[in-house]
Amino acid sequence: MDSIARAPTRPKVFLGILFALGASHLLNDTVQSLIPAVYPILREEFTLDLAQIGMITLTFQLAGSMLQPLVGFTTDRHPLPYSTVLGLAFSLGGVVWLAQAQSYAQILVAVALIGIGSSVFHPEATRSARHASGGRQGLAQGIFQVGGQLGGALGPLFAALVIVPQGRPSLAWFAALVLLAMALMGWTARHHETLRSHVMDASAGGAAGSRGPPAHAPRVVGLGLVVLTILMFSKIAYLESFRSFYTFYLIDRFGVSIPQSQMMLFVFFVASAAGVLIGGILGDRIGRYRIIWISVLGPLPLTLLLPYADLAWTGVLTVAINLVMASAFASIMIYAMELVPHRIGLIGGLFYGLNFGLSGIAAALLGGWADSVGIEAVYTACSFLPVAGLLTIFLPKLETRR
Repeated sequence: MDSIARAPTRPKVFLGILFALGASHLLNDTVQSLIPAVYPILREEFTLDLAQIGMITLTFQLAGSMLQPLVGFTTDRHPLPYSTVLGLAFSLGGVVWLAQAQSYAQILVAVALIGIGSSVFHPEATRSARHASGGRQGLAQGIFQVGGQLGGALGPLFAALVIVPQGRPSLAWFAALVLLAMALMGWTARHHETLRSHVMDASAGGAAGSRGPPAHAPRVVGLGLVVLTILMFSKIAYLESFRSFYTFYLIDRFGVSIPQSQMMLFVFFVASAAGVLIGGILGDRIGRYRIIWISVLGPLPLTLLLPYADLAWTGVLTVAINLVMASAFASIMIYAMELVPHRIGLIGGLFYGLNFGLSGIAAALLGGWADSVGIEAVYTACSFLPVAGLLTIFLPKLETRR
C-alpha cells in the first residue's frame, strides 16, 4: 500500500500553454528575422559592404546573448514570469527605430534593442516550456522551437511581399506582432503558479529526484557542455552563412532578383522549422545522442555538393541540409538540461545566448572573409564544417531507454 501511495502521478502536458509559448516565439523571431531579411535593402540604401552587414548581425547577436545566462541564472532562483513581457517591450522599440533609422549607427542601436528583447525573452520562456511538458521534453522543445523557426521563415516572406514594395518604413507595421506576443506572454505568466505547483507535485512523487546530489559528476558535466558548445558552433557557423548571406550568394552567383532570393530564404527557414519539430519528437523516441550524431554529421555529403550545384539543385540541397541540421538544436538543449537538471533557466539562457553570440561572431568573420575572397569561396570552405560532428563520440551517454 505504501508503494502505491507514493507512486508518481502521470505528468500532465499543458498543450495550450505550449502552443501559446510557441506562438509567442514565432512572433518574437519573426521580428528578429526581419533584420537579415532587409539586408539587401539596407545595403543599397546606405551603401554597405558585407563586413558592415556582418557587424549588424554581430551587434544584434551579441546584444541577444549577453543577458541570457544572467537572466536564466536569476530566474532559476527567483522566477520572473512577466520578464518576457518586459523583454518584448525592448523589441517593440527596436523594430520601430529600425524602420526610421537615418544612419548606420542608428541601425546598430535599433538591432541591439531587438537583441536585448530576445535575451530577456528566451530563458524564462524555455523554463515555462519545460514545466509545461509533462516529461515529454522533445515534444515541448519541438513546439516551442518550431515557433521560432517559423518566425525566422516569415521574415524573408514579409520582406519580399511587404517591405520591398512598400519601403523600409513599413517595418513599423510589424510592431503589432510584438504587441500580440506581449499579450500571449502575459497570459502564460498568469499560469506560472499552476505550472510550478504541478512540477513540484511530480517531483514529490519521485522524491529522490529533486533532493539528491547533482545527477552527474562535474567532469562529465564539463566535458558534455564543452563538446555541445563546439557542435553548436559548427552548426551555427554553417547556418549563419545562409541566414546573413544566402540572398547575396543567390544574387551574385545566379542573378536572381531580391524578391526571388527572399522566397528561397523563406523555403530554407521552413525546412528548419520542420527539422526542429521532427528532431524533438524523434529525440523522445530514439534518444538525444543519436539525433545529435545524425543532425550534425549527417549533412556533410550534401554540404560538399552545394557549391557546385545549379540554381534548382541549390534550392533542393539547402532544404535538405537545413532539414537535417536543424533537428539538432532541441536535442542539444535537452541534453544540456539533463546534464544540469536543476539549472533549467541558466542552461536555456546559456545555450540561447551561445546561439546568438556565436552567430554574431560567425557573421562578422564570414562577412569580412567574403569581402576578401568572394562569397562563393566562403560557401566552399564552410561546406567542411559538419566534419565537427565527429566530436559527438566524446559526449557522455546519459540516457536510458524510455
